[in-house]
Amino acid sequence: MEFPEYLLRMKAYRLKRIDKEHDMHLQAWLNHQVTSTKEQGKKQVPVFKSFKDFFDYEKRIAEETKPKQSISKKARNMARIASVANRKGVEND
Repeated sequence: MEFPEYLLRMKAYRLKRIDKEHDMHLQAWLNHQVTSTKEQGKKQVPVFKSFKDFFDYEKRIAEETKPKQSISKKARNMARIASVANRKGVEND
């Protein structure tokens, strides 16, 4: 597996984990939706007005998909060395 493919697979894994987080937060929202209130003056009002207040799915996706800083020179060099070592290992088999 080449380094760019590895990075793509890791990104897919992280996005899959966000979807699982979304499902867990949705379940928690449903479980506590009725009882989650706060006192405002003399009356009780919901803590969260909507599910998006509780878990902002779009924001989490944007955080994960925004461009990150470029790969450092050291990391690039280590990836190149690992790639060469992997090729040599395949040739020796």
